[in-house]
Amino acid sequence: MQTIKKRIAEQIVEAVKEINAEATLEFSDVAAMLEYPPDATMGDLAFPCFRLSKTLRRSPVQIAAALAEKISDIAVSKVEAVNGYLNITISNDYLSKNVIPEILAQGDHYGSQSFGEGKMVVLDYSSPNVAKPFHIGHLGTTVIGHSLRKLHEFAGYRCYGINYLGDWGTQFGKLIVAYRKWGSREAVIEGGIDKLVELYVRINNAIKGDPENGFPADDALAEESRAEFHKLEMGDEENLELWKWFVSISLEEYEKTYRQLGISFDSYKGESFYTDKMPAQVQKLRDAGLLKIDDGASIVDLSDYNMPPCLILKRDGSTLYPTRDIAAAVYRKETYAFDKAIYVTSAQQCLHFAQWFKVVEMMGYPWYDQLVHVPYGTVSLNGAKLATRTGNVVLLKDLFALAIEKVSSIMQEKNPNLENAGEIAEAVGVGAIVFYYLSNTRMKDINFVMEEALSFDGNTGPYVQYTYARTCSVLNRAGEVADLPMEISTEEEAALVKTLCRFGERVCAAIADYEPSYITRFILDIAAAFNRFYHNCPILTAENETVRASRIRLTAAVKTVMGNAFDLICLQKTEKV
Repeated sequence: MQTIKKRIAEQIVEAVKEINAEATLEFSDVAAMLEYPPDATMGDLAFPCFRLSKTLRRSPVQIAAALAEKISDIAVSKVEAVNGYLNITISNDYLSKNVIPEILAQGDHYGSQSFGEGKMVVLDYSSPNVAKPFHIGHLGTTVIGHSLRKLHEFAGYRCYGINYLGDWGTQFGKLIVAYRKWGSREAVIEGGIDKLVELYVRINNAIKGDPENGFPADDALAEESRAEFHKLEMGDEENLELWKWFVSISLEEYEKTYRQLGISFDSYKGESFYTDKMPAQVQKLRDAGLLKIDDGASIVDLSDYNMPPCLILKRDGSTLYPTRDIAAAVYRKETYAFDKAIYVTSAQQCLHFAQWFKVVEMMGYPWYDQLVHVPYGTVSLNGAKLATRTGNVVLLKDLFALAIEKVSSIMQEKNPNLENAGEIAEAVGVGAIVFYYLSNTRMKDINFVMEEALSFDGNTGPYVQYTYARTCSVLNRAGEVADLPMEISTEEEAALVKTLCRFGERVCAAIADYEPSYITRFILDIAAAFNRFYHNCPILTAENETVRASRIRLTAAVKTVMGNAFDLICLQKTEKV
């Protein structure tokens, strides 16, 4: 559809010049103005002429009538002027002879773009805090981030994915203290990350206390934890050894989840990597006269930008998140020469990113405007906010296991002899969770209800994966396909092809708005259009060989586009379900 829109926009621009030679109309503006009518009876594309009234000194109705006489293209079968709109209908002959062959010829590249060629994007996503398990609150940054990576790669960008591990900070002082008080090497080896979480929750509860039940807050324990982290920052060997052990245990657990999601990273450089790179940035801030002392802490005043001060150093000289993020950004720019650096985190961190992005600008780094924060909404469990400190979490591995178990039971009933049933159940079960999450716009807060996420009815992951499997089944049973001209003979076929050819537009929009849900919804549109076609138009038993061959090729085109779209949202392609 991008190609069709381009040609129509060019014709409209030329037609407007014929009406008024002095009129200046940008091609890109016209292309952006082309709309998809809400009703198929209004055509496939519509151009509102209201914005041209002032320029052309005519009514929208007159403009539409004049333009209708001048639009002529091989892709267009009908042009009508209706109430100030130019309604355009795409030719079925064009769709059959151009769009479907193009999809089949381009295959895995159909829908891809080239505007990112020669450019580098660094993406910072997932980034769990070491010694804490993957729970559903981590799902957002992980699947949104990886989807954005896939989308940018599909547009020609070179991408470098960084898992910026939360492997530094006061929490490690707490964990070290908790381990020495209540843990043992044997217990941690046996319990793995779950034992580390248990220790972390225990020390947080002890520090916070429960005054209502006679347990006061333990300020001494909090101070001890801060002291142990400071020792870690100063290079204490014993603390460093414990810290490295905690990191290795955590990474081993995280890799299991990443394997299930089909996700890999180019770098696991966490916050600790930048320990020796922060002093140079702190000194640069001092040299620029940007650092101020406030109650013993070092800050950058951002009152001129209607933001609270950005904390750079604590009173004891320890670093904070902004310090590390600034050092990391400078390192990444120098190392990877990015054209864009994307950070995918919860919307709760919007202020944090706005602050340190502004500090980077104040420091004089010219690439400050290449930093992009992509926020997303919070996840709650039946209305309760998730927090590792309280232990109120649903672990992602448990959620995946539950989904896989449910899929397995359904498959056992429907197809007990299915080969590779375990692998397929895992693909569909994990896919159900991912698709449920990415079906929502990223800024929407999600109240995670497992029954909804694991439902196999309606607009769900299993539904679209089953639709993909259906295309595979048709093609596997089709046998040899006659080499006959393509034709479109029904409304269902035409509607399906028109849906398929919008893929490139959806890719561009998803990248522009950093919104993977555009792809998820597009997949649902394809699934709905294909299933209408499948139920209303016999494919393998079509009335003649020409229709049969055309419908088989159309099915192959659906498989191609759905498969390409699946790849962009971390959804596995299942040829059987």
